[in-house]
Amino acid sequence: MFAAKPHPLLVPFGGGFVARTAPTSPVKSKDKDGWKELLDEQAKKLGEMQYRLFAEGRHAVLVILQALDAAGKDGTIRHVFGSIDPAGLRVASFKQPSRRELAHGFLWRTNEHLPERGNVTIFNRSYYEEVLVVRVHPEYLDAQNLPDAASATLWADRLRAIADHERYLAEQGTVILKFWLNVSKDEQKQRLLERIDETDKNWKFNPGDLDERDRWDDYMSAYEHALNATSRPWAPWYAVPADDKHYLRWQIAKLVNEALGQLDLEFPRPGKEARAALEKAKKRLLAERG
Repeated sequence: MFAAKPHPLLVPFGGGFVARTAPTSPVKSKDKDGWKELLDEQAKKLGEMQYRLFAEGRHAVLVILQALDAAGKDGTIRHVFGSIDPAGLRVASFKQPSRRELAHGFLWRTNEHLPERGNVTIFNRSYYEEVLVVRVHPEYLDAQNLPDAASATLWADRLRAIADHERYLAEQGTVILKFWLNVSKDEQKQRLLERIDETDKNWKFNPGDLDERDRWDDYMSAYEHALNATSRPWAPWYAVPADDKHYLRWQIAKLVNEALGQLDLEFPRPGKEARAALEKAKKRLLAERG
């Protein structure tokens, strides 16, 4: 089973992570072109690694992206994973649940989107919304028609269920990599202003984002609880500084490649019978006329 190696951005497995003090900017700065060059190298490598992942067919990869508004999730998906063969990549975005989804347990709606062995799936938001957004807005629980009234242990119970769910997936061969795109409040303000001021970004702006911004401290608390409760060796959380989008993308690509490198992915090698069949097929092809 996959186990994450130590890393400066890794959320500790034993707790103790403090969201409010986690860095939002890289320690070392580079210009845009510098980060882009590094990202291009990692993105190309990621495409090659996924090809091996697909050929070997023993592992799946689930990448979870969680963040506050305007942190850069969509751009990260485009720039980091664009080199992967589309046949081996799936992106699932989770927004407000439907009536059908609300009629099931909170983990149900993500199950059909889990990756097959050999494939990579990205969750743009995920079941963690149920311990983040819903925790900040407990009134959303009313639509879930839970059999029992919400208790004092509800959030701890949901976090335990998530941790158990992820352990099960890891035991079945899924590599789970979770990234919190940690944007600062000042940087988020600038990006939201850009969405208002720049015509080609107006479509991105949602007035409701400002209401969520007013709950900043509540979200920081919810993230802190969630990351501490569910960062595990087989399903690690990384708190990645997101104020510099180019650094963010490079760092995520690098972390995914490092995880895949631990799998020692190899192209399947044919056995004796398979080699004989290959030789037979080769002779048949070479014997064709014309």
